[in-house]
Amino acid sequence: MDKELDLSTQRVCVTGGAGFLGTHLIKKLKEHGAQEIFVPTYPQYDLVKEADILRMIDDARPDVIIHLAAKVGGIGANREKPGEFFYDNLMMGVQLIHHAWQKGVGKFVAIGTICAYPKYTPIPFKEEDLWNGYPEETNAPYGLAKKMLLVQSQAYREQYGYNSIFLLPVNLYGPGDNFDPASSHVIPALIRKCLEAKEQSASAIVAWGDGSPTREFIYVDDAAEGIALATTRYNSSDPVNIGSNFEISIKDLTELIARLTGFEGGIRWDTSKPNGQPRRKLDTSRAKERFGFEAKTNFEDGLRRTIEWYANERAHGRE
Repeated sequence: MDKELDLSTQRVCVTGGAGFLGTHLIKKLKEHGAQEIFVPTYPQYDLVKEADILRMIDDARPDVIIHLAAKVGGIGANREKPGEFFYDNLMMGVQLIHHAWQKGVGKFVAIGTICAYPKYTPIPFKEEDLWNGYPEETNAPYGLAKKMLLVQSQAYREQYGYNSIFLLPVNLYGPGDNFDPASSHVIPALIRKCLEAKEQSASAIVAWGDGSPTREFIYVDDAAEGIALATTRYNSSDPVNIGSNFEISIKDLTELIARLTGFEGGIRWDTSKPNGQPRRKLDTSRAKERFGFEAKTNFEDGLRRTIEWYANERAHGRE
């Protein structure tokens, strides 16, 4: 493990810091000693535009940039806007790393995506498998745009000695997640469907695909802790998975969420909708070896907290 960075002496800029993962990460960074944290918000800073990136770096004067900001969504959103997902994510990341290096920002933490892995990656996904095939088609443009930051991180370290790192968090869930039906991921989408069906006394909910794919999910607080530990302890451009080491099928997940929300109706599978990648489970040993990270939250406990949070938001008309 590398010598630990003392965050109390560092000005930290977190792009996407006002978002789901960002708000949890900022709390963790403060727990790790950070005192000066700059959070650029949109539209004050549109990080797709070079001029806004330069202005943000000038305003923040960061020693460390953690780049969480991304254009994200579920399978539907990725299929509808592949060009936007590619361009916006690529332009944000590539220009940010370049100007961070040019302006002497001491460390850059790039957050990638599990969608960067090939469609048929052997289970569990090991970081060395990243280049052994093309990503799953429905989110390949997004996954590849993010993967270019790994190429850039390694190239800039090799040519310029620049200290940037690249992390690959698995699917996140937890309080504060995006529950918008047009763009939400599978857990918030299912929680919302079950709660609405229960309120309306519906006989069934409709779920996408056939339920056979598997996914790994990490509770947002755990992911934030993993990123904070990597920021303080890790200084290599070898990519690192951030996961929970827990795999569940979409069918089992749907049934579990129905049980935890108290929805007692049926589940209809819409097989005209895509399944996405067949299986996802990470090898998380590198994160433990390189910077001592292991996820702590039990999946059912995390789901309960997420459901409670969203049910409370609905009850107060804040959804």
